[in-house]
Amino acid sequence: MIDKLEKKFGKYAIKNLIIYLLAGYALGYLFYFGTRFTGFNYLSYLTLEPYFIIHKFQIWRLFTWIIIPPNDNIIFALIMFMLYYQLGRSLEYSWGSFKFNIFMFGGMFFTIIGAFITYAIYGGDLPVGIIGSTISTMYVNLSIFLAFSICFPNMQVLLYFIIPIKMKWMSIVYVAIIGFNIIQAIIGGQLFIAIPIIASLLNVLIFFVLTRKTARFNPKDIHRRAEFKRNVTPPRTQYRDGTPIARHKCAVCGRTELTNPELEFRFCSKCDGNYEYCSDHLFTHKHIKK
Repeated sequence: MIDKLEKKFGKYAIKNLIIYLLAGYALGYLFYFGTRFTGFNYLSYLTLEPYFIIHKFQIWRLFTWIIIPPNDNIIFALIMFMLYYQLGRSLEYSWGSFKFNIFMFGGMFFTIIGAFITYAIYGGDLPVGIIGSTISTMYVNLSIFLAFSICFPNMQVLLYFIIPIKMKWMSIVYVAIIGFNIIQAIIGGQLFIAIPIIASLLNVLIFFVLTRKTARFNPKDIHRRAEFKRNVTPPRTQYRDGTPIARHKCAVCGRTELTNPELEFRFCSKCDGNYEYCSDHLFTHKHIKK
């Protein structure tokens, strides 16, 4: 379905969308620091608050909440800008601009729906402004991280710039934390916190179901592909001690089809020379230029 939509409307996709989103964050930080210096709360007029949208016709809130930073810590902001720029660019390069647009706007759309569902459930029982104050793009950003970890589960990153850890393990930890926060909110009678969180992450589930991206990570499918490769691969030239020679080797991590038969290897057309990369580094490596 998404492929058919891409053929018709792909030319309207916003290229480099992550850059525009991060630029919106930069504007949001300016509003935040303006609040600190002037004492006027600019951000309170930008939140996704259904009451003001319905009763005060402040339609701009449907869009302006996107620029509200998820955190006011400047160190966190710098790390976030670097991390999500790399993740967003890699996903767009891997999927294409149209699918990346659908993924990001889908997360925002579901967040808006979640906010109005929360307002419909609670009505006037909550103080005005409380729904908008609990909604940010933090979980929409987290969906980028989860999507990247699904596409490149074995890619290593440096946690706190020191500890090497694979993306799949970090995503498992994040999912556990999110699950704990949702359960805690439900038990504590704060459903107005749980609903927007669940809604903002629906795009991960729905997008990967629609595009069937999860099939390549199914253990049975991985085993099937590995068995197929072993059956169709011709005998290899051997060393004198009987060790087989690898035909493919990643120029970044050094893994081969012998050590990791579940990986796929491709040559990069943008690198000067015959440099081959595994599926985890094909879209994330730095191009080698002479």
